[in-house]
Amino acid sequence: MAEQGFFHSHVQVITRGEGKSAVAAAAYRAGESIKNEYDGMIHDYTKKGGIVHTEIILPGHAPGEYADRATLWNAVEKIEKASNSQLARELDIALPVQLTLEQNIALAREYVKRTFVEQGMCADLCVHDKNDGNPHIHIMLTMRPINEDGTWGSKQKKEYILDADGNKQYDPKKRQYKCRSVPSTDWNNRANADIWRQAWEDMANAELARHGFDIRIDRRSYAERGIEQIPTVHLGPAASQLERRGIRTGRGDQNRAIAIKNTEIKQLRARINKLSKWIADESANEKPPTLADVITEILSRDGQSSLTRLKAAAHIFNFLMKNEINDIGDLNKMVRGMSGKVSSTREDMKKVNRRIDTLNEHLVHSANFKSYRKHKAHYEKLYAQYREIKKAGGLFSERKAKNALDAANDYKELHHRELTLFDAADKYLRDVLQGHFDPKKLPPIKKWQEELATLTIGANQLYLDYTALKDDTSNVEKIKRSVTAILEPEGQERRSQKSKVVEL
Repeated sequence: MAEQGFFHSHVQVITRGEGKSAVAAAAYRAGESIKNEYDGMIHDYTKKGGIVHTEIILPGHAPGEYADRATLWNAVEKIEKASNSQLARELDIALPVQLTLEQNIALAREYVKRTFVEQGMCADLCVHDKNDGNPHIHIMLTMRPINEDGTWGSKQKKEYILDADGNKQYDPKKRQYKCRSVPSTDWNNRANADIWRQAWEDMANAELARHGFDIRIDRRSYAERGIEQIPTVHLGPAASQLERRGIRTGRGDQNRAIAIKNTEIKQLRARINKLSKWIADESANEKPPTLADVITEILSRDGQSSLTRLKAAAHIFNFLMKNEINDIGDLNKMVRGMSGKVSSTREDMKKVNRRIDTLNEHLVHSANFKSYRKHKAHYEKLYAQYREIKKAGGLFSERKAKNALDAANDYKELHHRELTLFDAADKYLRDVLQGHFDPKKLPPIKKWQEELATLTIGANQLYLDYTALKDDTSNVEKIKRSVTAILEPEGQERRSQKSKVVEL
C-alpha cells in the first residue's frame, strides 16, 4: 500500500463587495507593484519573498496583451461595474514535497491548462516556496468568458419563459415578457470544486508515480475513506510557523494528543477483533472450558505466590460478576458490545474534536477582529479622506489626493499583517454569524469560551470511557490466556490433579 501524502485544496471568490480587488490579489500573489485603474490605488508587494515562479496562461482566443498581469486584471476591474462584483476565483493548492521545483511547476502548469484554460478561463499561476516544507500554488481565474473576437462575454444571459405551447409569456404588471437569468458558463457550479480536486489528485498521483514515489494524495475525508480516525485540527499559518521552528503550540499539542489516541484506537480495534475471532472459535467447540475452569487455572498457576494467584483470580471473578458473565456466550455478547462501543466512542470523539476545532477557529478570528479593528478603522479613515479630496476637485487637488492616497497606502503597507488578519476575521465571522453579525460589536466570545470549556470536559470523559474499554479488553485477554492454558495438555493434566474445584 502506498504511503499517504498531504492533500490541501481551497477555493474562494475574490469579491469587490468585501473590499477586495483582483489587482491587489494578483500583485500580492506575484510579488509585484500594480496600479488599480479602478480606484487609483497602487498595490506594491515587491518586497514579498518566497515567490519562485509566476506566469499568465491564456486560452487561444484571448487578447495577447492579457499576458501582462497588470493589463489582465485591470481589464477585469474595468468590465465589472457593480460594487459587489465577483472579480476572480482563486485556488490555493499544496504541492507534493517529494517533487523538485521544476517538476512541480510543470505539474501545476499542465493542471491549469487542462482544468481551466481549456474551458476558456484566463489563469494567473504563482508558485510559492519559502523552503519551509509548504510549497503551494495560487491560481487566480477570470469569472467572465471571453468571446471569439477577444471581447469580454456576459456572465449570464436572459432566457424567455415559455408556456406549454412554446410561446413567450407576457407579464402585464412589468410590461415585458417573462424571462430568467441563465449562467453563460458552468464555472460557478458547486460540483466543480470536487471535480477540480479530483483532477489535481489524479494528476499529482500520476506525476508521483512517474518519478518513482510510493506515495499518493487523497482528496477524500477519513469518513469517506472508511478510516476510523479522529481528524486533527487545523493549525493555521501562525501555529504552523511556530511548530516548524520547534515551538510547541496549543493546537500542535492537541494534534499530537489526537495522533496518540488514533494509534491507541487502531490498536484497541485490532485487539477486540482478535478476541471476537477467538470467542467464535471457542463457541464452536463441543465442550468449551467453563469460566469456573478459568478461575481454577488462575489459582493453580506455577511460579506465582498464593497471594498473587488469589488476587488475579479475585480480579477476574469480580469482572465476570460485574458484567453478569456466566459462560462463553455471555462473554461473546460483551465483546460484541465492546466493538460497537469503540466505534461509537470514536465517532463521539470525532464530533467533539471537530466542534472544539471550530470553536478554536471562532476564537482565533474573534481575537484578531478585536485586536486589529482599530487599524482597519484608521486605514478606512485615511482612504475616505483621499476619496473626499479627489471628489472635491479644485486647485492642487491632484497633488493633495496623491498625498492622501500615499498616506493610506503607507499605513496599509506598515500594518499589512494586521489588516489582512482583520479582513480574514471579518469575512469569517460574517460567514459564521450571517445575519447576526454586527461589525460594531464583538462576536459572542464568552459564549464560545464557555461551550469550549464544556466540550473539553466532555472530551476528557470520552477518553475515560475509552480507557475503561481498554481495561475490559485486557480482562478478556486474561481470560483468553487462561482458556488457552487449560486447553494445552499440561493444563489439562494440572486440572485433573486438582482436588479442589472452584464453583463460579
